[in-house]
Amino acid sequence: MFGKKAQKVTIYTSFVLFGLFLLVLCQTACLSSFGGSPSGTRLDKMKTSKMFHDGKFENDPFVPMLSSGDYIGVMKRQLFGSEVRIPPSPIPVQKPDLKTFSDPVTPGLRAIWFGHSSVLVEIDGIRIFTDPVFSGKVSPFESIGPGRLFPLPLELSELPNIDAVVISHDHYDHLDMTVAQFLAKKGTKYFVPLGIGAHLESWGVPENQIIELDWWEKGNIKNIEIICTPAVHYSGRGLFSGKSTLWSSWSLIGPKHKFFHSGDTGYSSHFTEIGKKLGPFDLTSIKVGAYDWTWEGIHMSPESAVQAHLDLKGKTMLPVHWATFNLAIHSWDEPILRTKQGADQNGVRLATPKPGEWLDLQKDPVSESWWEKVK
Repeated sequence: MFGKKAQKVTIYTSFVLFGLFLLVLCQTACLSSFGGSPSGTRLDKMKTSKMFHDGKFENDPFVPMLSSGDYIGVMKRQLFGSEVRIPPSPIPVQKPDLKTFSDPVTPGLRAIWFGHSSVLVEIDGIRIFTDPVFSGKVSPFESIGPGRLFPLPLELSELPNIDAVVISHDHYDHLDMTVAQFLAKKGTKYFVPLGIGAHLESWGVPENQIIELDWWEKGNIKNIEIICTPAVHYSGRGLFSGKSTLWSSWSLIGPKHKFFHSGDTGYSSHFTEIGKKLGPFDLTSIKVGAYDWTWEGIHMSPESAVQAHLDLKGKTMLPVHWATFNLAIHSWDEPILRTKQGADQNGVRLATPKPGEWLDLQKDPVSESWWEKVK
């Protein structure tokens, strides 16, 4: 009798210990995805930034994350709205021929939109990736959170050599731990706003591959000047890490071409300032989706995105940050419909390649309205 009881206790204890092990493992994984906390000389540099106040970064002038309004109505729309937020049929994805990636990189300016804000840019012989996110879910958890709406054009293992990555801010839909760990082993350099280096170092990215910049500070990769430029947004990967790292846009200035990446941002005079100082830009990659009137101060509308392109003195506009993750209340294709209308009204040269399709600035921009066939 005692032996059977002891056996049951042992089995029960084993299950409990195994459960605790899984719980600890899960928590460890989650904590890893949260990233690190700035300290030491990194924190000292952050404190010298004009954007750093009372232990965190703030927009100047201050912009609330949410505007006052009918939040109950917003929740009702979120839960019961009639918007078609998921594409009714598969989004067309074009897998690029790996032979098109030459080494050394082809001169000129061309790009591939991988979805959301992930754009692989080849500019004047250098290959740079903006906000590369390859995870299926954009959250601290692998199985919980907004899921990808279409497959990636290429897997991580298929990527060509990447000279550098620029990160606009540390939200999960812009900074991917798995990608950082993979590219770190390839020697890729990461250009990031202040504080984000703590995340990268906690994930094993070597210190000499991290270039951490304040607004208007410059770095370079070979002959390309990489400038950290302003944005109106916020940051944070954990419950208590809001605004602990800086956010930014990025300007890539080559000998013959210029490229701008907006990151996430509200509309403000910073676009005009960047345009005056660094423009005109041959290609602008500007976010057009995941907006709502309640957070328009930090996520501009499609019409504002078109105006931002004009402020930047842009020549060709590539709309990004849409149709990849269900992050807002609007229909999945509303951002591109409004962007195209605004572009047509303002004479803006709009490029609308399918995910994975090359956009070559030496040729006429891809302008197919492929989303109209997704029904």
